Amino acid sequence: MLESASLKTLESVLMRLLPKEILISQTLADTLVKELSPWKQCLSSQPDSRFDAQNAHRKLMETFQVATVEGFGNFSEAEIVAGGSILDYIALTQKGKIPTLSPPKQLLSQDHLHIDASTRQSLELQQTLRGEYKGSLLQTIDRTLTAGGGRLLSQRLSNPLTGIESIQARLSSVTWFIQNPSLLESIRSILKNTPDLERVLARLALSRGGPRDLASVREALRSWEMIKNILADTMVEGELARIFTNNFSYQTVIETLDRALDETLPILTREGNFIAPGFHAPLDEVRHLRDEGKKCVIALQSQYAQETQTPSLKIKHNHVLGYYIEITSNHTHKMPEHFIHRQTLANNVRYTTVELGELEGRLSTAGDQALSFELSLFQTLLEIVLQQAQAISQTAKSLSILDVSSSLAILAKEQGYTFPIMDQSRSFVIEKGFHPTVAHSLKTQLTEFTPNNCNLNDDNTFWLITGPNMAGKSTFLRQNALIIILAQMGSYVPALNAHIGVVDKIFSRVGAADDLARGQSTFMVEMVETAAILNQASPQSFVILDEIGRGTSTYDGLSIAWATAEYLHTTNRSRTLFSTHYHELGALKKTLPRLSCHTMKVREWQDKIIFLHEVIPGLADRSYGIHVAELAGIPLAVLKRAKAILSSLEEKKSKITVMKQEEDLPLLNGSYLQKKPSVVETTLKNTEIDTLTPRQALDLLYTLKEQLSD
Repeated sequence: MLESASLKTLESVLMRLLPKEILISQTLADTLVKELSPWKQCLSSQPDSRFDAQNAHRKLMETFQVATVEGFGNFSEAEIVAGGSILDYIALTQKGKIPTLSPPKQLLSQDHLHIDASTRQSLELQQTLRGEYKGSLLQTIDRTLTAGGGRLLSQRLSNPLTGIESIQARLSSVTWFIQNPSLLESIRSILKNTPDLERVLARLALSRGGPRDLASVREALRSWEMIKNILADTMVEGELARIFTNNFSYQTVIETLDRALDETLPILTREGNFIAPGFHAPLDEVRHLRDEGKKCVIALQSQYAQETQTPSLKIKHNHVLGYYIEITSNHTHKMPEHFIHRQTLANNVRYTTVELGELEGRLSTAGDQALSFELSLFQTLLEIVLQQAQAISQTAKSLSILDVSSSLAILAKEQGYTFPIMDQSRSFVIEKGFHPTVAHSLKTQLTEFTPNNCNLNDDNTFWLITGPNMAGKSTFLRQNALIIILAQMGSYVPALNAHIGVVDKIFSRVGAADDLARGQSTFMVEMVETAAILNQASPQSFVILDEIGRGTSTYDGLSIAWATAEYLHTTNRSRTLFSTHYHELGALKKTLPRLSCHTMKVREWQDKIIFLHEVIPGLADRSYGIHVAELAGIPLAVLKRAKAILSSLEEKKSKITVMKQEEDLPLLNGSYLQKKPSVVETTLKNTEIDTLTPRQALDLLYTLKEQLSD
């Protein structure tokens, strides 16, 4: 896949791909030191000459044997350079060998859900905030059985779709498996024993494969043929229907490999003994001579033992001496004159004879001939496989799709996920939704997760959520974002019912962390991420914001949160979940028509609070910060002092007059967004330029300059 990215979106693209190696020109590597610092270990800088556009274009045409690459898509020059330079790098590192590759395709940003780098990190899609796989969303939903299926699941989770038809095709495949449990079980039992066909084929194409790789190809193709036979009389649906359009049969390839390969196979071809007896008559003849020679060695050993009256005499072999006679040192006086001394060790003495040397020559010749035959036969079998490389590569992808679709069906049945209704509306209606990772973790601890509803639409795009820490606000925000990502990757979702209007971009500002490498404080990181949301979010986007403004003073933070909420509601008009400790923001309900207030349900009992983790309509009247501090183990003396200070502040400090903000503060779509024209602008607007004489025009310039200085 070829994709263009600007410097602003580069980090997001890299976070989506999580590359192991990044090719970059030396000039760019020197220029983008700061931007690429998190990926320093992955960088592989190359001379600028390897990124020449003409060479790249020629490399693409040569590799895919076409006269022009325009038939593959309308690629930009940057995309062609990227594709050609990768092919050049592969040829360089693999000594001219190119693995089986599909023709290049263009990845368009509008076809996929945009998730920026900070959002990916905060939602813990493929790894947790600690960089671990365990505890991530991917680990929670992964029920795949094959290596290829696991990779495809990770790719889909990282790159959800925005096209309704493509999403529906994937969902229909999952539904088909759920509705056909017996076929689901049969196919899963086959996939369980299916090798990694994609990687095996790549090794063989690069001449790095061995006999076991040929056997893996055979077993994977056998799995495919078995699955096709199972589904021969069945009408599959969705994405599955597309992968079974090719009726190509691998039966001949499978039968050839069955006859050719022995039951026990070595790792390396040079070890030999991997071609089955009866497959190649000349090889069988040479093997017979070789094996008969070994029997002669055993007979000769017995003869020499009797001749010398030394039962412990042995004929052995190593790669330095070849075949030799070995006795212990205390038997040397028994050795006849025709025994030729070769080597004396601490406890043993080694000899040879003319007869043994002649026998070794015959054995060596037969062994070399046998290995030569086997290496030649391996190349023949390899060519049979590589002749079908494109079809086999497509079959590998089809097996991965089967694995992903069936695994998502298993996940849905196990965890109680539901089919999401997807359309182009701006609805987001979730009934009894739950966080997939947290709910799964609690289930292992025999604890139930508290599900919650969420209802956003054109008339109600903005939820203001208040309540204390530890009550579940962040979990609620994240679970709804994850539900969207799961739905648009083609999975059932963790809810009782779900109706989702397709989202074009998803943004998350949850959690606090600094970025010391880039010289950014916690608050600066928060503001940078918030700025990215306000500058990029559209009416089709979904935004979750948690505690905006908490990294600065109370009044500063409240002001920023207030203005951000207004802008998101009025200008961006995105579907938004806005969590805050500033319960004063509830006053916005009077002036923002699409905003509704919700809070986390809390129960107070004996001067303590119990978090019920339930989202209900309403507004919190306080933050319960001291109660949370008590739960965290803050010393009792500190808690008592904090309560006293809080009481004093509440008595002395008058409340912020936010309830009158609709009179005192204009909204973002009010007068201060409508810029008042300056005196200079008014003067110019009221002047008929074409009627001015040169003298009048000069006087006007002096007048405007005086007005500017005023």
